[in-house]
Amino acid sequence: MKISISYPPLTSEKGVPLLSQNRQFQWFKSPTYVYPVVPAYMATLLKNEGFEVFWDDGIAEGISYSEWLARLKRERPDVIVLESKTPVIQRHWRIIEDIKQSETGGWQPATVLVGDHVTALPEESMNGSEVDYVVTGGDYDFSMVSLCRFLAKAGDTGRSPQGMSELEGGIWYRHYGKVRNSGAFALTHDVSQLPPIDRNLTRWKLYAYKNGNFKYTPGAYVMAARDCWWGKCTFCSWTTLYPPGSYRVTGIEQHLNEIGSLIDDLNVREIFDDSGCFPKGRWLEEFCNGMIERGYHRRVTLGCNTRVNAQTPEQFRLMKRANFRFILIGLESVCQNTLNRLRKGIRVKDIEATCRSAKRAGLEPHLTIMVGYPWESKTDAEATVAFAKKMFRQGIIDSLQATIITPYPGTPVFEEAKDKGWLITEDWDAYDMKRPVWNSAVADKDVLRFTQGLYRGAMHPRFILRKISSVRNIDDIAFLFRAGVKVLGHLTDFSARDSSLTYK
Repeated sequence: MKISISYPPLTSEKGVPLLSQNRQFQWFKSPTYVYPVVPAYMATLLKNEGFEVFWDDGIAEGISYSEWLARLKRERPDVIVLESKTPVIQRHWRIIEDIKQSETGGWQPATVLVGDHVTALPEESMNGSEVDYVVTGGDYDFSMVSLCRFLAKAGDTGRSPQGMSELEGGIWYRHYGKVRNSGAFALTHDVSQLPPIDRNLTRWKLYAYKNGNFKYTPGAYVMAARDCWWGKCTFCSWTTLYPPGSYRVTGIEQHLNEIGSLIDDLNVREIFDDSGCFPKGRWLEEFCNGMIERGYHRRVTLGCNTRVNAQTPEQFRLMKRANFRFILIGLESVCQNTLNRLRKGIRVKDIEATCRSAKRAGLEPHLTIMVGYPWESKTDAEATVAFAKKMFRQGIIDSLQATIITPYPGTPVFEEAKDKGWLITEDWDAYDMKRPVWNSAVADKDVLRFTQGLYRGAMHPRFILRKISSVRNIDDIAFLFRAGVKVLGHLTDFSARDSSLTYK
């Protein structure tokens, strides 16, 4: 049986979709491609089970939709898996319809949707599209093995299969015209037993160069854990995939071995860990010491996601010795009321202290910030923009990502928005962070202006001069150029022209 793990091309005047394995969705004028680690594990697990696997990322390849569909018809997979998100779910429904209409010469593939949106609203896709299966939860790599084992045993792609009780929980299907499911998903899989990802099968080079997180290329993504040890932020779409209490960490030796393989076999120069939050405390310290003991710190640069107050100054210094560089910290706002409502579990006064501590250790802090909260005033938003500009001006941070807060289905903030009547629309196409989808005290044009203002903080002369003076080699020059292009691209991502987009 042949399984295609597919990312169909999605064309839009808004740019290129940042879709694969992302907590927040955006269209980027200057594209960046994120290696989808969980789907890559899926491909590897399925291959190890004896299935034929076709890695099919038309977005990262840059091919047209017609080219992609024609290739899919030539490959004739038995199962087609699509990772979807809220802003593109309706597009994926139409693509599934195109696939169904292309069924010829005995080719009748089963289609599967995975990801946070269908985890939150599985019945919506089952009732609103021709999809055959919806796999819910964050361990859809393991779940797809369960589904494909069943389909292979059934002898076909079974539109009305019997014996679905053999499936693990979280899989939705059609049974004699009715939508049913195999029960609730359970995140009990042992991630420490995962095999090394087959990087060649999953075409890792597609994602090794065009990625803003990498200063040194080729780069690669890994995941030490699923997903975030905090796991309480009310806006994060991945809380649908990984509810609080489901955080699981791989073994330190296993993770070090994977990094060693990336260095030795693929000559990777930088690695970003895409765990929602990198493991902290003793695990972090033992991992860093392992990097140093094996000499990997002299051969590869590291980056990761972390949180305010997650590391001590001593641990930041140890991370630097282990050759960590890029440290992504979720800030979101400098309004304490907002942080409390989002259940961030941090205090405003600790944000700058954490960034300063990381910077003093020699790391390069990167902040993620959002604007457009329905409860924030214009003054609140201006304070966040002013804070980011100050951090750039004083050289405390090196980069940031600015977005418009969007309440994704399944998250607590979406439920709050529905309960309080804040939502302007539930047309999912509009949930792409191009403009607010809920009522706010701040006008849409100001939200866009604030978002652009966050990126303009990187254009302060003192920050630019500091960056130029830090250049030591050709890698620094190339990275500085790419970063400048990204900033200019983000300014157009939130242009006034996009603010004229209307809702259905």
